[in-house]
Amino acid sequence: MFKNLPRLGLTMGDPKGIGPEVIQKVLRSPLLKNKAYFILFGDKKYFDYQKAKKLSAKQCGQICADSIEQAAHAALSGQIDAIVTGPICKEHFQLAGYPYPGHTEFLADIAHIKDFRMMMAGPKLKVILVTIHEPIKKISELLTQEKIFKTITITHHALKKWFGILKPRIAVAALNPHAGESGIFGNEEKTKIMPAIRKARRKKINAQGPFSPDTIFYRTVHGEFDAVVVMYHDQGLIPLKLLHFEEAVNITLGLPFIRTSVDHGTAFDIAGKGIAKTTSMIAAIQLALKLTIKNNERRKVSFRRE
Repeated sequence: MFKNLPRLGLTMGDPKGIGPEVIQKVLRSPLLKNKAYFILFGDKKYFDYQKAKKLSAKQCGQICADSIEQAAHAALSGQIDAIVTGPICKEHFQLAGYPYPGHTEFLADIAHIKDFRMMMAGPKLKVILVTIHEPIKKISELLTQEKIFKTITITHHALKKWFGILKPRIAVAALNPHAGESGIFGNEEKTKIMPAIRKARRKKINAQGPFSPDTIFYRTVHGEFDAVVVMYHDQGLIPLKLLHFEEAVNITLGLPFIRTSVDHGTAFDIAGKGIAKTTSMIAAIQLALKLTIKNNERRKVSFRRE
């Protein structure tokens, strides 16, 4: 029955959060019936919230790390086609001795990947972050022409490879209000962002900008561009979550395997109450399935050509 279905690995997330509850709910969803063969990564006894709530913060962090690492190795070895991750608590994660600000950096380290980016995607908007979990006061110094160029390049290839967009149209957001207003509000646009865009365009990548952040998301949502490269976390996630709070999906670009994730946290305050919504997890699974199918089709075409 499951022989020809995509194999998706689901990590439980923090045991004290809503991840285990959401996973159990989605596995009963008619929307996913006979769509994939699901493999769960985590400690099965802590899918019971009454047992999970007795865990210490460090134990929760260790269980999270173990499940992510096991899933990553399964994906790297070809045992599963994609990973869909449940929400983790970054504080618990670090208390267990894992000095990563989130899933993305941990997975990249396991896969020995240096050039990776976070994409947040909804039905109408996709944003890709040049910097991820960084303090606002450090953003300007962390931005470099090369980092912006690599983000544009990774975005271009991901839109073609995973989303099947033959000629991606990439908008690049400015850092400063009014795109710096000719240097009045900042010069990062002139010294870092514009040179990166020019370099990308020399590589035949259709990147445009830098555009004022207060207009570019509206233009993209209305079909002018396929995605927006943004300079920092909240610059992209505020408009994304305003539009797609319950259905947005986190995708890690640059990894050698497909990884999607829910776009919500552990929601400790409602864990164990049976009221957690499954919308984001179902969206993450559906997108992982879509990307897996496209990837498998691409491999078949490549194999036939060879």
